[in-house]
Formats: sequence, C-alpha cells, structure tokens
Amino acid sequence: MNNIGHHPLKNKGKAILGALLAIALMVVLTSSCSNLIMTNNSSIWTSFDDYKAAAIRSVRGQRDFQTANHELETFRNTPHEWDSMTPASQQRSGSSRDGVLLVHGLGDSPWSFHDLAERLSADGYIVRTILLPGHGTKPADMLDVTAEQWQTIVNDQADALARDIDGNLYLGGFSTGANLILNYAYQHPDVDGLLLFSPGFKSFSFGWLAPLLASIKPWLITPTEDKPQQNEVRYMNVPINGYAQYYRSSITAQKWLENVYKKPVFMVVSEHDSVLDTDYLLETFNSRFTHPDSRLIWYGKLPDPGINSSRILVRSDFIPEERISQFSHMGILFSPDNPLYGRNGTLRICLNSTNSAQTAACEAATDSVWFSAWGYEEDNKVHARLTFNPYFSWQYGIMRSVLDL
Repeated sequence: MNNIGHHPLKNKGKAILGALLAIALMVVLTSSCSNLIMTNNSSIWTSFDDYKAAAIRSVRGQRDFQTANHELETFRNTPHEWDSMTPASQQRSGSSRDGVLLVHGLGDSPWSFHDLAERLSADGYIVRTILLPGHGTKPADMLDVTAEQWQTIVNDQADALARDIDGNLYLGGFSTGANLILNYAYQHPDVDGLLLFSPGFKSFSFGWLAPLLASIKPWLITPTEDKPQQNEVRYMNVPINGYAQYYRSSITAQKWLENVYKKPVFMVVSEHDSVLDTDYLLETFNSRFTHPDSRLIWYGKLPDPGINSSRILVRSDFIPEERISQFSHMGILFSPDNPLYGRNGTLRICLNSTNSAQTAACEAATDSVWFSAWGYEEDNKVHARLTFNPYFSWQYGIMRSVLDL
C-alpha cells in the first residue's frame, strides 16, 4: 500500500512550496527591515514657497477632482503656511516665533491638520503643512512611491522651517506622518518637541507581507467605477505599495524607539483604534517618552488602571448623547465645527466595514446614524466612521500646555 504522505510528487511539491515561502520571507525581511530611510537625503527645495508652488502645480495637473470647485479642492490638498500674528499672540510669543511642521498620514492630505493649524496660528505659531509624494492627486500615483521620497520631503521642510524661525521647532505627525517626524527628530537634537496623533509605530495588520504583495498584486481592492476611490481630501483606496512603504516607516520608528526620547511629547491614542497596536503605543509612551511634562491623551479605558499616572489623561470614548460608540483612528484630529468632517460636515464616511447592507443603511439614514472606528458593528445600530473629536478644544489646551513649557 502506498503511503500518500511520502508520495514523491507530493513531497516535491512541498519542497517547492517551502522554497518559495523561504524566498518570500527573505524578500520581505530584506525589503522591509532595511534602514534606507534612517539617514537624511540631500535638500531638493530651496524654500517652502518653492516646494508649495511645485505641489500646487502637481495637484492641478494630476488630480482626479471630486467637486466642481477645483481651486478650493486644490487648496485643501496642498501645503499651506499659517502665519497670523495678532496682538494677543504677539504678547505671548514676544520677540521670537516658534514653528510647527505637520505631516499627514497614509492616503490623507494637509487637510488633516486644518483645524489644529488655525488655532496654533492664532496663538502665534508659524505653522506649515506638507503633502507627501503620491498623495493629493489620485490613488494610482502611489503605485511606485517610496518611503525615502516621503522622508526626503519631511527632512527638507523641517530643515527649511528651522532656518525660517528664531524660536522653538516642533514637529507633528498623524499615523504614518508620526513615523516620519520621529525619524527626523531622533537625528536632530534641535527639535524641541513632538506632537503625535494616532502614531503609526506599530499596527495589527500583516504589514510585513505588503512589500512582497506589492510586487505581485498592485491593489488589495481593485479599483472599479462603482466604488469611490477618494473623496475631497483623502484616498478611500490605497495601493498595496502604500501599505508597504508605511510598514517600512514603522520598522524604522520601532528601531529608533529602542532608545529613550528625552524631549517633551504630546500624544493622542484611541483605545479602539482599528489600525494600531495601542498596547504598544501605551508602553512606548511610558518607557520611551520620559520627559516629566510629556502627556498622553487616551480615549477609552486603560487596559491596566494601575499604569495610570499624572502624565496620562483618560476620557471615555463612549458618548451616547452624541451617538458615539467609540473613537476612531482619524477622528481625533478634527473639530466638531470642521466643514467637511464635523458634526454637520458634508462628508460622511459610510464605508465603515465590509457589510454592504450597513453601508447602504448609513447612506440612507440621517439623524439615526451612530459613529465608531472602522469595523465596529452593533445590533439595531448603523455606524459611520467617527470623523470629529468632541473633546477637540480640551485636547488642544493640553497640547498647548506641553508646547508652552
């Protein structure tokens, strides 16, 4: 009787499969764990104005516009500088001016920081946002972008802002943007502090596969005309290469975080973030961001109440009077008054899970929709993505207390 487990053809197939898996793993480890974005690249822009003008030309020429107002859409998707000196802010800042560079996340745009930038500017800070390569135009433009290109823009514009101010230099980043500014800050002691919003240091996903998959299958969700690919200010579909480059930036961030960062850090995390390993973020804040004046805002419940301290501020992310079941990855950035993402904003993200019936019910409903992180479902409730932060003003005040040391 033949032993199927020792059939020569099957054994040969297993050997080939094992070899392919070994090669795949080698490719992944080689491509994802390399420190290619650890070092600075040479400057490619002489000024923020030159960089901004080039970004505007690119968006105007390549963007798949979603509205009839191309100029407004271009403004929302391109770099901007806020420099509003009022008498009150002059009194606060004195003779020197502090600067803040803000870097958006994967698939997003400078609009991510619109609300924060306006408030910082009114308080006397010079604030600049940037547009990462492959963003602001159409998702297909991210098919061949690299993390090195993202890092080059961040390095270049952080250098430019440092030259243009005579006060403190702060860097802020959302998700992937937090990885990029962390890479810069660890190498530049002249950075005076960091603002980290849902920092993408480590995710739950199988991101380590993305560098391999990107060379085999360009899209996780193949673009089709019947599915929205982007809205006015962000991509709704991202090529696998985008996830691969995010993953590479996260590996670099984790390597830097083997060391303590001693400058003040303001950090915001939602317990129910559907993207990030929030336990890792909490441990990172406690053990790596050690400055006594650093602050972590944690929306939800701490996994271990015993780790609470005066440096960690906790607020519930369940607000039934606002029909909020839990906070989301992106919602922490936006004011309730934001014209696109606020309480009465014109953009509602109903693609909040893979449940098509829930999506259709969300699009049809009005004042009965609840809000949550991606993927959350509950019986007898229809959920959209939460795109604003009811605690935005309080959060801003805590952030300012970290900046004004």
